[in-house]
Amino acid sequence: MAFESLSDRLQSAISGIGSGGQITEADLRQMMREIRLALLEADVNFQVVRQFVRDVNERALGADVLESLSPAQQVLKIVDEELTELMGGEQVPLNISKQPPTVIMMAGLQGAGKTTTVGKLANYLKNNGNHRPLLVAGDVYRPAAIDQLETIGEQLNFPVYSMGTDVSPVKIAQDAVEHAKMQGNDVVIIDTAGRLHVDDALMDELSQIKTAVNPDDILLTVDAMTGQDATNVAEAFNNTLDISGVIITKLDGDTRGGAALSIRAVTQKPIKFTGQGEQMDALEPFYPDRMASRILGMGDMMTLIEKAQQDFDEKKAEEMAERIKDNTFDFNDFLDQMDQINKMGPLQNLIKLIPGMNKMPGLDDLDLDNKDMDRVKAIIYSMTPEERENPDVISQSRRRRIAAGSGNDLQKVNQMISQFNQTRQFMNEMSHGKTGRMEKMMRQVEQMGGGQGGFPGMGEQQLPGMFQEADPETLKSNRKERDKQRRLKRALRRRR
Repeated sequence: MAFESLSDRLQSAISGIGSGGQITEADLRQMMREIRLALLEADVNFQVVRQFVRDVNERALGADVLESLSPAQQVLKIVDEELTELMGGEQVPLNISKQPPTVIMMAGLQGAGKTTTVGKLANYLKNNGNHRPLLVAGDVYRPAAIDQLETIGEQLNFPVYSMGTDVSPVKIAQDAVEHAKMQGNDVVIIDTAGRLHVDDALMDELSQIKTAVNPDDILLTVDAMTGQDATNVAEAFNNTLDISGVIITKLDGDTRGGAALSIRAVTQKPIKFTGQGEQMDALEPFYPDRMASRILGMGDMMTLIEKAQQDFDEKKAEEMAERIKDNTFDFNDFLDQMDQINKMGPLQNLIKLIPGMNKMPGLDDLDLDNKDMDRVKAIIYSMTPEERENPDVISQSRRRRIAAGSGNDLQKVNQMISQFNQTRQFMNEMSHGKTGRMEKMMRQVEQMGGGQGGFPGMGEQQLPGMFQEADPETLKSNRKERDKQRRLKRALRRRR
């Protein structure tokens, strides 16, 4: 993942100072040396590194830090604020025209993921503003680009405007804008030609398109995997086109992240989006403050909340809350929750958005792929409707039948049911305001402690200290309460 090496180095440099309760100028010099090396190894532009280190050092030498009882926290705050400022300070949205259609011109070299990003951006605009985008096939030099865009348009159910390979890209762009006006498309996204490297012919053509359609946004797509070259490309395109923003792709790959830290400082143009995956919904608005928090290991709860809200069903959530409170949460509800989590993305990535969780021992070794979830689903689907609705009826003989039906051994079934019961017990206690367990859990997370327990679906792999086994008497008491609730519900249904 991007930034992980940089994140480790920066956190190590900051946490190593002021261990005695005070901080000296010698401590700061050593820390700044480590920060400088970490940024350079992350392929951040040298001039950017020099200015960043100078700014942090000037602030860190202030009396507030030198006299602080928690200098590491003070320095962390300074580095966080300077990183945020380095990457632009605040999120910059798209320039949506008051007079439709909004015209967005995409630019970039071959291989940066420009055509795929056109589809991702269109999908984002549909889901965030209910826009009606028109995709324009303006790369006439690479027939595969037209085919690729048409495939993406068909996949997402968006119209694609194409005039083949024998028409000038400038005319295609002009005609596409007029077509959008007649058809009611309020956004036009133009996919332009790329090259393996920057050349005069490419820049001249892009300049002509810009003059012809006067785009509201000129977005440059750069590949984070190219490191320092991405910054050079951005500078070259900006000098010619005066771009309005940047989209960084492949930020989820094995990249050192230097592009995200350099581009804003070099071009003075904002990073508007980042692409982190192959799926058409893998495009996120770029928030400098959130990215700084991720780099410094402080999590990103706002992004996690937004991911959850994208598929939030308020009515279903209220029903689920009542079932948790009544202690009638069953395996059918559990399946619904698994589906919701899957929609939010890989579980490893979600966990790392929680403050403090990125340093949990063993997290990077977790292999939370779909096979784990599929195994759990196979076990649940092998249950009878009665067993799914009332997990407490699942005896040992029933567990053996479920194991045989799902293709799992008895131990796997026992483990999954045990984890389910622990999770259900935990949620019920939280819904009734019993916060002692949550406080204990958070202390364990902060201490990166050991312990057993985990989330169902992780197979043999455990997240340390998350859940402790409920005592037998508590489980017995809750089981009686659940049975009572179910008898009342059945009686009400019969009366109706």
